[in-house]
Amino acid sequence: MTFQIGIVGIYHESNTFLGNSTEWEDFEGGHLLTGNHIIEEYRNAYHEIGGVVEVLSKEADVDLIPIFYAEATPGGKISTRASGKLLRNLEDYLVKAGHLDGLMVLPHGAAVSEDYPDFDGKWLRLVRELVGENVPIVGTIDPHCNLSDEMAAAVNALIAYKTNPHIDQRQTGRDAALLLLGMLRGEHRPVMVAVQTQVAISIEMQHTGSEPCLSLYRLAEEIATQPRVLAVSIVLGFPYADVYEMGSSIIVVTDDDTPQAARLAGRLKSYLETHHGVFSGKKIGLRELPVLVSKADKPLLLLDMGDNVGGGSPGDSTFLLDFLEECDFGKGFMCIYDPEVVDLFSQVCAGDSLSVQIGGKTDRLHGNPVSVTAELRAMVDGKFSEFAPRHGGQVSFDMGLTAIVHTNKNNTIMLTSRRIVPFSLQQLLSFGLDPCSYQLIVAKGVHAPLAAYMTVCKDLIRVNTPGITTADVASLCFTKRRKPLFPFEQIS
Repeated sequence: MTFQIGIVGIYHESNTFLGNSTEWEDFEGGHLLTGNHIIEEYRNAYHEIGGVVEVLSKEADVDLIPIFYAEATPGGKISTRASGKLLRNLEDYLVKAGHLDGLMVLPHGAAVSEDYPDFDGKWLRLVRELVGENVPIVGTIDPHCNLSDEMAAAVNALIAYKTNPHIDQRQTGRDAALLLLGMLRGEHRPVMVAVQTQVAISIEMQHTGSEPCLSLYRLAEEIATQPRVLAVSIVLGFPYADVYEMGSSIIVVTDDDTPQAARLAGRLKSYLETHHGVFSGKKIGLRELPVLVSKADKPLLLLDMGDNVGGGSPGDSTFLLDFLEECDFGKGFMCIYDPEVVDLFSQVCAGDSLSVQIGGKTDRLHGNPVSVTAELRAMVDGKFSEFAPRHGGQVSFDMGLTAIVHTNKNNTIMLTSRRIVPFSLQQLLSFGLDPCSYQLIVAKGVHAPLAAYMTVCKDLIRVNTPGITTADVASLCFTKRRKPLFPFEQIS
């Protein structure tokens, strides 16, 4: 017998605190792929689709059917227009695919649309309705998922990446594909228990390679060795979505043993809630920064947590640009989204200087525009590729038309016309910039940049800058989250 196995996915991390919405055109400018274009893009990528393709394309009894995949850079809620087009395309392409014996689904897990607060639950339920209750569905999720009951009910099993930065996405795809194959061949009967906790792990404490997450993940590894356990996932949660499901969750998948899955999930939940205090983090603000920077080894990575593009922020916060320009700690590098200033530099020649107002165009929450006089070093198309295992697993990146300028304060600023996640050193190397030549490098992220930038930086400081991705989530206005939830409320 040959198994017809499909691949579908809608992948977005939606920040509900951003005023701008994510539009259909953002998916078109990201990855909007159908058919074999999905395999061509990800076959060799360190991405979950790459892992799925690696496993299933080698099986003689499998016909792999890539159907539909849409991904956009994290941003605001998906607009009603965009969500409608995504759902219609998903349904049309899934129906055209015909009979399926099994399905791989690829949600992020933190997608919110203007009309569906649980957009992942919405499209996964649509998939289930279209293929029927008897078709096995297995999915991968980002651990920054805000897990809902609807998501869990629509599939047979979900497996989250185990690392943050996410460098195990391809392996997670392999694991999920093998689990689906086991179901189709009658080797396993997965049952899944998913439980929400009373904790929202603070964003700066979500590094899986250090404490306190390290001990939590070691316990999960121990549980994964228990008989009949097929998968264990820690869902760290995405704190920048004002939805009921916001917070940390646990998933345990066993082989036809629901009581064991519930018991083991409860054990992890109990550990997290008992040790909740150590997951709240200690914030470093702008006032403490000069002293800490003066003592740190260089090159030093400064992580702009309040303007974390990977968390949906606007990418034009200026607090750390102001710091680079005002404090003399050596040559610095920073990337800022500012299409207006890119347009100004596009009208002059390399070597020319302009006095411009950089950044701070979105709102005052992310700082005021900073006045600089800068020399244009190069105008580039902003396209680059990454083939090493890096957070996100993407291969192709596009910053749009980009101006590389050098300020009279000895800093290099990369001005982009599209928001860009700082996941790859190729963002510098591809355009002739040597990251090792800088004393300070600013990256607009929290953990994701580490996989790339800590190959050249000797130290790092996570800075709790103001913004819609501030580490101090208690300062954000939530109206829909569940209660009680630490750190907003104390729990016993």
